[in-house]
Amino acid sequence: MKKLCLLLSMLCFSFFTYAQHIGTTVSLPNGWKLSPAGKSFPLGDLPLNMVISHSKKWAAVTNNGQSKHSVYLIDIAKQQVVDSMTVAKAWYGLAFNSDDSQLFVSGGHDNKILHLGINAGKLSLKGEIKLGDAWPNRIAPSGLAFDDVRQRLYVVTRDNRSLYIVDPKNNQVLQQFGLDGEAYMCLLSPSNNELYISCWGCNQVLVFDLKANLWKKSIEVGDNPNEMVLHPNGKTLMVCNANDNSVSVIDLKSQKVIETLDVALYPNSPAGSTTNGLAIDPKSNYLYIANADNNCLAVFDVNIPGKSLAKGFIPVGWYPSNVKVIQNQIWVINGKGNTSMANPYGPRPIRKGEEVNLHAGDSNAPKEVQYIGSMFKGTMSVIPRPKSQDLPVYTKAVYQNSAYQPEKSDVADKQAPGFPIPMKAGQISPIKYVFYVIKENRTYDQVLADVKGGNGDTTLLLFGKKYTPNQHAIAESFVLLDNFYVDAEVSADGHHWTMGAYATDYMEKSWPTSYGGRGGGIYGEAERSVSQNKNGYIWDQCNRYGVSFRTYGEFVSNGKANIPILNNHFHPTFPSYNLAIQDTTRLAIWKKEFEQMVKENRVPRFNSLRMGNDHTEGLRIGKPTPYAHVADNDLAVGQLIETLAKSPIWNETAVFILEDDAQNGADHVDAHRSTAYVAGGFVKRNFVDHTMYTTSSMLRTMELILGLPPMTQYDAAAMPMWKSFDSVAKPFDFKAIVPQINLLEKNVVQNQWQRQSELFNFEKEDANNDVAFNRVLWHGLKGNVPFPGPKRAAFIFPVKKKDQDDD
Repeated sequence: MKKLCLLLSMLCFSFFTYAQHIGTTVSLPNGWKLSPAGKSFPLGDLPLNMVISHSKKWAAVTNNGQSKHSVYLIDIAKQQVVDSMTVAKAWYGLAFNSDDSQLFVSGGHDNKILHLGINAGKLSLKGEIKLGDAWPNRIAPSGLAFDDVRQRLYVVTRDNRSLYIVDPKNNQVLQQFGLDGEAYMCLLSPSNNELYISCWGCNQVLVFDLKANLWKKSIEVGDNPNEMVLHPNGKTLMVCNANDNSVSVIDLKSQKVIETLDVALYPNSPAGSTTNGLAIDPKSNYLYIANADNNCLAVFDVNIPGKSLAKGFIPVGWYPSNVKVIQNQIWVINGKGNTSMANPYGPRPIRKGEEVNLHAGDSNAPKEVQYIGSMFKGTMSVIPRPKSQDLPVYTKAVYQNSAYQPEKSDVADKQAPGFPIPMKAGQISPIKYVFYVIKENRTYDQVLADVKGGNGDTTLLLFGKKYTPNQHAIAESFVLLDNFYVDAEVSADGHHWTMGAYATDYMEKSWPTSYGGRGGGIYGEAERSVSQNKNGYIWDQCNRYGVSFRTYGEFVSNGKANIPILNNHFHPTFPSYNLAIQDTTRLAIWKKEFEQMVKENRVPRFNSLRMGNDHTEGLRIGKPTPYAHVADNDLAVGQLIETLAKSPIWNETAVFILEDDAQNGADHVDAHRSTAYVAGGFVKRNFVDHTMYTTSSMLRTMELILGLPPMTQYDAAAMPMWKSFDSVAKPFDFKAIVPQINLLEKNVVQNQWQRQSELFNFEKEDANNDVAFNRVLWHGLKGNVPFPGPKRAAFIFPVKKKDQDDD
């Protein structure tokens, strides 16, 4: 394993030089920072792939997010988009033909390939190659490769795990071959006699013999292999392993891995770099590797395969998903752009005639709904080939941007007192029991904007104290957390982040298609193996370290555990996600078992409870109103605290409550800001904690209490919530507050919002188009009330001056 050990001298350049290269830094709501090198221009929603034409005149980019799908044609010399084509569905696959007159594009869950023409910088649709019927037929084309010699197009797929050989001249499928797992990319060998396929779902590079039309022996690589590139020498192939923070170097003659590059910021780091793109500079033989979750490129000298040398890092934008070297420049797709932002115009819909003047008197108002799933638009960074003196400066910037440091795995926070939240291994917490409650989809401003002392905008309040008196009482009696951010965008990745402090590249790249109503499964609770975190979730960590655990509804579907570790560790009758069952009913089921376990002294140390009816189900006739759903959820939370407060284990208990994501509403600080609560004997009373915390912070705090090491770079890096805890345990006299509304209140009004609600599917969380659902929820509760002008808040701060440099 090649370890990326960087010389201290690389970090000792003057700050003046650093500022010249980097400039302004942007902080993200997950604790990491951005300071992208080079210059950039905008792309579309979640760009995933870029291909370069044979003439090096054009670059094509496919945008594959929740909102509009499109293909961009970019003039490389001008560094600008010269044409774009909106398409119904697309996902990753792109390929130019030999003379650059045609471009083939994966048609996503429409299960076809779009055949585009290129003439004088303009795109046109020439035809379509149908692989099968559209979704719900499961095919999902991904990577494409064009064979100039045979005039064939090769297509690999995710859902039906296949290789298709296509005649592009006649737009016909000629042959289909099965694969062992979900495919990501395919690449022709230098001789054009073999096709290499990165098997995302089977951790192999598959080799297909194009002359004999049969499979050759597969090559074992790392976890979740995706992008590949050939070395200019034609003898080696390199493939990214997203879940291993690594690149496998394959000798094509022996078809064996001869070297593995550890491309994380520190050697042997836990999961969290998400290696997912790479390119080789043919002039220098430098390999540039995109680490999506470290927001950087790792740089290796690969002149001698098998003896590669680490050279440093380059800072780029948020979630780099692809990289190419074009002439003397490095081009990088930043999948989520260059910043996070507030969404004060969250579910506010655009009505006919308002496209120009969405909000009277506010010239800064957006012309589309600020829905978290589609508001972080991608960018293209263009970086001049770094000179030898540039890389140390860039490397320093990447380390300064990183929230993760290896020593944090051993000592979480040197400034913390270490009691009652231990900060290092070997320390014992007086807190013995942890209860972790996962709710569904609320922003801070939606629920707690009316709490004094917090940073709330009451004009965005939907479910204030009248509907959530228990959560208000918890926030006011214990700790008000007004600077808490979820790590996820939506529920699909949200449950993975909530239970595992990470979402794989499969999750991050797959959910936007489904959430945009374009087909595809969600797999938000590890229902598909390719979507699962490599080292599992907090229950796996408990099992490894001998900590007893039990789950109530979370990662359980239809009475079965979604992952093996939960077998015999879940309540068999506790309902999973089902809006037809009240959360107070769920709480009663838990309470009965809890009180019995207290009597028998067998309460598990870690308990996860899913209570997600604050999701609501719109205005469907005969269903609980949004207020009734939220109030029922709130009362269940109050009953949980009451039960624990009256129990003999209260002084040894800590309760953590959060939303898996914040997607369903507006917030004036950031679209990721959400509600979170802590309670327990050692939790501070009547305290406002303005510290910036995240989902991973909450997980890290629970891990420290339970004596567990972090699972990923994200919980290792996160700030533990020790400032919310006191050194002395206190009793809490609490009785759950019944909200002053009818918990059985049903929707009875018939209107356009009710009619839209009838069309929604609530069998699974977020199975609907959330933009449409947000509109219904806002108008159903507020009427035709426009959002106010936002209070501008940002995470941007200037680089320190030279005399302020800490380094």
